[in-house]
Order: sequence, then C-alpha cells, then structure tokens
Amino acid sequence: MFRRAKNRIALIKVEGVISDSDSYGTDRARIVASLKEAERRKARGIVLRVNSPGGTVAACQEIFAAVERVKAKSIPVVASMGDIAASGGVYVSMAASEILASPGTVTGSIGVIIKGNDLSALYNRVGVSPKVIKSGAHKDMMATYRSLSPEEQALLQGVIDDSHDQFVETVAGARKRPRNEIEQIADGRILTGRQAHASGLVDSLGGLDAAVDRAAELAGLKQKPRLVVIEVHKSLWQRILRPILGGSQVGFPAPLFSRLSSQYTAPPYPIPMWIMPGF
Repeated sequence: MFRRAKNRIALIKVEGVISDSDSYGTDRARIVASLKEAERRKARGIVLRVNSPGGTVAACQEIFAAVERVKAKSIPVVASMGDIAASGGVYVSMAASEILASPGTVTGSIGVIIKGNDLSALYNRVGVSPKVIKSGAHKDMMATYRSLSPEEQALLQGVIDDSHDQFVETVAGARKRPRNEIEQIADGRILTGRQAHASGLVDSLGGLDAAVDRAAELAGLKQKPRLVVIEVHKSLWQRILRPILGGSQVGFPAPLFSRLSSQYTAPPYPIPMWIMPGF
C-alpha cells in the first residue's frame, strides 16, 4: 500500500467556462480545493487536463496562484490541453511546470473581451421607458436601455487594456519570452497545438498519457505512475437544491464546437473575460 501511494499522480479536470460559479462550467473554488486534495493524498505530481475556452479574469488568476503554491512545495504540475484550451484556459495552463497539447488542440485566443447589448431602439419600439436613479454618471454603463457615451467607451477600453496587459505579462514571464514576441500572437487569434508549439506557448506535443508520463518523470518516479482522479464532491445545494430551484445558464450556439460539452456557457452579465468569442 505504501508503494502504491509513492507513485501517485493526480488528475484534475478544468472543463468549461472558468468562473466563481459552478453555473457556467468550472468553479474556481472546486479547482483550488482539488489541488489541496491532491496534496492531502500525497500525490507526487499533478496533471491539469484543461478543456476550456476561458473564463473570468479573477477566477483564472486565482487558479494560477493556487497552482503556483503547489509547485512551491516541489510538486510538479503538467498542463494537458484537450480539445480546446483557449484564452483563460491558456492563462491557467501557464502556471504549470510544463505544457503539452495535441497537434489539433484549439488554443491561443490571448485577449480580453466584454460584451453587452444596446436594446434602446427595441425598448422605444415596444414602449418600454426605463426609470433609473443612480449615484454616478457611469453607474449603469453597459445597461441594455441606453448606448455607451464616448467617455464610457474610453473607460471600458482602459479596463480591457489593463487586463490584457496582465495577461501578456504573465504569459511572457511563464514562457520566459520577450514581451514583444508574445504580443505578436496576443491579438485574439486562435492557434492549433502544433502552431502553439512552434510559437513557444507549449513545451511539447502529446495527449493525456504523455502528460501523465511527463509528470511522473518530473516527480522522479521510478515505478509506473498510478493515476488518481481528484473529484471534490459537490455540496448538498449543488447536488439537490440547484436542479430543483434552477440556475443561470446561457445557450451555446457555436456550431463549430457543437461536439463539446453543453457546460461551455458564459455568464449573462457584462464582465471582462479571457474567453474565446462564441461562448
């Protein structure tokens, strides 16, 4: 039994849109708890299987920091990119000791986006007249009942630019590349795994099995690794009450990725996101 424990490699799945809520895919708290559980089980290494189009900025940053804390305890972490590991999925992967992707993985999409709808013309047509009392001129920015002012456009662009700067800075630091090299591919473009490897975003090409073997090698295992899937159990609310009372879900219409899980959904409210458009 002791020998079996010594060659343990933990597998943690990062699937769907990353946020602070489990309504949209990957709950940030679940990933952080899974990393702690891997430590508790004395895993010698960890494989993050990333299958995500991205997510909210802060949630991705907190997962990144949690992976960094694990690595600081001399536990190697290997990111294994699946079907899609784009935008925030790239950011989370950057925290790993090494990154592997399949040649056909859809990755890249380094950038920030915030989306909203101006429905003021529709409201006027159907006779809806919103009444708003607010504390400041910009408190209702991105509201559907009015357009953005030029000043608000500039304010939001500043938020987007700062978030993008943080993204590029992190990728450049993680990959040990000059910032200007990363900026050349940080315009929102998507890349295949093979293109990402050629541009230095990933270390090597390979699937999940290769990632497990690499984690075992980095951990210095002499025996065949024993893979342990880490699944933190959902709370009573998540397992019983949420399906009964309902939760926010937004449809996922993009036909290109229709084969992917229905959990690829994004929050319905306007918020800066590191996410691939179409989600």
